Amino acid sequence: MKTKILLLVVVLAFALNTSSFAQERTYKDGSAWTVSFVQIKNGMGRDYLNSLKTTWKAVQDEGVKQGLILSYKILEGNASNPDDWQIMLMVEYKNLASMDGNEDKWDAISKKVVGSEEDQKKLREIRVNMRTMYGTKLMREVVYK
Repeated sequence: MKTKILLLVVVLAFALNTSSFAQERTYKDGSAWTVSFVQIKNGMGRDYLNSLKTTWKAVQDEGVKQGLILSYKILEGNASNPDDWQIMLMVEYKNLASMDGNEDKWDAISKKVVGSEEDQKKLREIRVNMRTMYGTKLMREVVYK
């Protein structure tokens, strides 16, 4: 009798332990996003947004057209402190793998939209006077099942 009770206790303990390790994953990986954070210098907000429209937006539109990205977004908001950013640039990719191996295509798009290497360099120099880049993060969307 003691052996049966001991066996039952061991089986129950094992069953409870196994269920705690085998928790179901309630989400799946969604699309991949690059998210860049930009602080705009005083008085340069409108100029910077106009600059994004003529170049950054055009590059992203072409990326969507060629199937390199799924979508993109520009979010603008007030800084919560003097060291905070105001603009978030988001680019959506199908997955992490779809980001690799497209450098030549992106270079061709930039050349088509912005112009030569010299033109691209001038644009970067102009934007340096308008903003400070706080960095870019690579993130994956969480999609609940």
